[in-house]
Amino acid sequence: MSAHCDVTGRAPGFGKSVSHSHHRTSRRWDPNVQRKTYYVPSLGRRVTLTVSAKGIKTIDRDGIDSVIARLRADGKKI
Repeated sequence: MSAHCDVTGRAPGFGKSVSHSHHRTSRRWDPNVQRKTYYVPSLGRRVTLTVSAKGIKTIDRDGIDSVIARLRADGKKI
């Protein structure tokens, strides 16, 4: 599963870990993404999304119907 949110578009951040001796190694910061299944009344079926914690809060605030409508308007196949 890729660490990419379907709702907010959050993706991993990349950078360096720096040790006490200042040795630098590459690392990545993954967003907190979860696979969630929502029932969408307007479609009459369940939809599984990969969403971040902030994406879950956005769905709770705006409603799943409006979020799905926004995703479809942006061209994402749901």
